[in-house]
Amino acid sequence: MIVLGLETSCDETAAAIVRRGADGTGELLANQILSQIDHEAYGGVVPELAARAHVTHLDALIAAALSEAKLDFTDLDGIAATAGPGLIGGVLVGLMTAKGLAFAHGLPLIGVNHLEGHALTARLTDEAPFPYLLLLVSGGHCQLLVVEGVGRYERLGTTIDDAVGEAFDKTAKMMGLGYPGGPAVEKAAASGDATRFALPRPLTGREGCDFSFSGLKTAVRKALLDLEEVSPQDKADLAASFQKAVGDILARQTGKALEMAGARLGPTPRLVVAGGVAANRYLRTRLEELCQERGAQLIVPPPKLCTDNGAMIAWAGAERLALGLSDPLDIAARARWPLTELAAS
Repeated sequence: MIVLGLETSCDETAAAIVRRGADGTGELLANQILSQIDHEAYGGVVPELAARAHVTHLDALIAAALSEAKLDFTDLDGIAATAGPGLIGGVLVGLMTAKGLAFAHGLPLIGVNHLEGHALTARLTDEAPFPYLLLLVSGGHCQLLVVEGVGRYERLGTTIDDAVGEAFDKTAKMMGLGYPGGPAVEKAAASGDATRFALPRPLTGREGCDFSFSGLKTAVRKALLDLEEVSPQDKADLAASFQKAVGDILARQTGKALEMAGARLGPTPRLVVAGGVAANRYLRTRLEELCQERGAQLIVPPPKLCTDNGAMIAWAGAERLALGLSDPLDIAARARWPLTELAAS
């Protein structure tokens, strides 16, 4: 089946088309993404500006996706769109567009949980079989979940304060490195000494797999205030120290989750890492080392499919449609929508 997917939950406007074979294999036929840059001047995403940009550009991206795939609406089997969680104004733009297209062309509508899009991407890119452990790390989310099937998720840990991507953004802002913070911190850290600043690893010694980054972020601010003048090398060293601390935290808690999931993941457990932070090469290396130690397989989608994109929404829609699942045209947009509340039927 062939599904068009729309993603408008934050500051990426995206439309993509995927084909799902009867055997569950996937093919990406078109992938159009427009990353908004107007928010850089504000140091973060301005929801109203993001929603207006989605309205301006989404139609053209849909047309471009159809052209790239050499398809028409008559070739589609369904239309999927992010129905939450996300900035509600943006979510409404994509979902209402999908409703109109589904109604006009007599196609099934699939309202996709944005997090499920991330959770299932590895099945499109790497044909990852269920079950697997998912580390979801992005600007708004930091969670560890056992993915047992479409709509079947058990959360083992989550952040109790900031998401890891948010911590990267705020750390970069404090150091004047620019926005978005993830790539800026990674670039600065490349020439830094990761051992110079003694930063904390929150929740060390505590049971469970939850995360905390607020204290780490505060420690970065204190380190900056303790410096009389902040040189470029100071920033590089602090960025490297921060990045190493994040790597330690992610590796420690993910290792705990692998132990908690245990036999449910099989003799060769699979760890899937998704979300924008998964594009960080240093963090990926730390998780590769963890998987080598634990005899696990690491699966990370390509960077362009780690950040928000329409392909993950189209694929999640195709996975649901293959199970005979679709949504009524009055499905509501949701600003908050925990993945554990999602069901396959």
